[in-house]
Amino acid sequence: MPLQPVILSGGSGTRLWPLSREAYPKQFLALTSEHTMLQETVRRLDGLDEEHPRQAVGQIDPIVVCNEAHRFLVAEQFRVMGRRPAEIILEPKGRNTAPALTLAALSAIRGGSDPILLVMPADHTIRNEVGFRAAVADACVIAREGAVVTFGIVPSKPETGYGYIRQGPAYGVEGLAGSAYLLNGFVEKPDVATAEDYLESGQYLWNSGIFVLRASLWLGLIERFRPDIAQAVASAFEAATHDGDFLRLDAEHFGACPSDSIDYAVMEPLARDTGGANPPAVVVPLDVGWSDVGAWSALWEVRDQDAAGNVLDGDAFVHDARNNLLIAHHRMLAAVGVEDLIVVETPDAVLVVSKAHAQDVKAVTQFLQHEQRNEYRHHQRVHRPWGSYEAIGQGPRYQVKRLIVKPGESLSLQMHHHRAEHWIVVSGTARVTCDEKAFLLTENQSTYIPVGSSHRLENPGTIMLELIEVQSGGYLGEDDIVRFEDRYNRGAKETH
Repeated sequence: MPLQPVILSGGSGTRLWPLSREAYPKQFLALTSEHTMLQETVRRLDGLDEEHPRQAVGQIDPIVVCNEAHRFLVAEQFRVMGRRPAEIILEPKGRNTAPALTLAALSAIRGGSDPILLVMPADHTIRNEVGFRAAVADACVIAREGAVVTFGIVPSKPETGYGYIRQGPAYGVEGLAGSAYLLNGFVEKPDVATAEDYLESGQYLWNSGIFVLRASLWLGLIERFRPDIAQAVASAFEAATHDGDFLRLDAEHFGACPSDSIDYAVMEPLARDTGGANPPAVVVPLDVGWSDVGAWSALWEVRDQDAAGNVLDGDAFVHDARNNLLIAHHRMLAAVGVEDLIVVETPDAVLVVSKAHAQDVKAVTQFLQHEQRNEYRHHQRVHRPWGSYEAIGQGPRYQVKRLIVKPGESLSLQMHHHRAEHWIVVSGTARVTCDEKAFLLTENQSTYIPVGSSHRLENPGTIMLELIEVQSGGYLGEDDIVRFEDRYNRGAKETH
């Protein structure tokens, strides 16, 4: 029975603003290593069969469920690793983890198999990956016997930001290397006193959001406990279409699907069952340096610190300072005589917050979202399937951007009603289409695209194409675009 990894990549990571933003959230950032959090999740299972040959599960490529707006980011991160996912399923709207897992289970059984699903959020970090793989091997042994398995994180402190799992009697099956327990219930995020009692009792674990079970078992459980979710997801999946590397769901059917988590939809009613009518719910304790990196204070905890407890990332300097997190990627950042601060610098925003109030960063993102500020959704550098662009200057009736086009890629054939554009090549070679003309530009050459002209920019070379785009006109919004042809099959509302 093979192991089918399922990676849920729908989070927005708003508490890690300004590095994490709606259009480029934390799972696509390299926060804890040279690899992004999504890439670390993919790599985390490498070596599983070699390390546990007696419990070998025959791991296969992961299924990824993600927001439709992030599809090119997911595909690019796999490409950089030299890997391919089994499928990238696109959610037109976020509907929480229960519908997402149902989609992955339907995809997993489509070829007639019934694999064990290992369901992992894309934005967690685990320091001891060898220990994690050992726990996964045990969980697969239990799942083969027909149980639903989740991992409970052994708590290291009275944490009030996590939900907890209450463990029951020991659960044993042949072939286990570690311990397992019947799951005796879920409890919500506690206050400090309650969290201290949980820690002292030794009977409570943090809820990790990681699950292991057979695909067919999940489909049966979601049909039993939430038939409305099962029906809506099945309808959206049956009407789905393939678009290159992606599986596009039917938006109308999926939009009608209720939103619910795996815990609320299935795990909690399963844990309440005492009559034995349902399969057992089992929790495997996990003590592997896990973190969901849900706030800046959590990132400070998992990063390497200097002798004074400071974490410095980028061009940062401290003097007589303790227990701070400083991130500076675009300019010099200095902190003197401060303690327990988080300072994060980006080209268009700077965050300063005490570690004790790290969870309150959501107040900033709520303000930005309410005011419809661009800093909520985008970084200054905006990623596109063909490359990226960033604004480097603007004023009345003009805007200047730096465009990077990857080798072999091209922007869509498009037209603007309100702006003209000048393109100046900085490096590389550009193939330009402007109305009926097509020509090449090389370094230091330029061209002019009049208002209303159909045009396309391509990189026919083998190195990155970098150019400066100067826009001029009465309206310079990103929605002033009429797209005629596009190799990426983007909709009318997707800019550039």
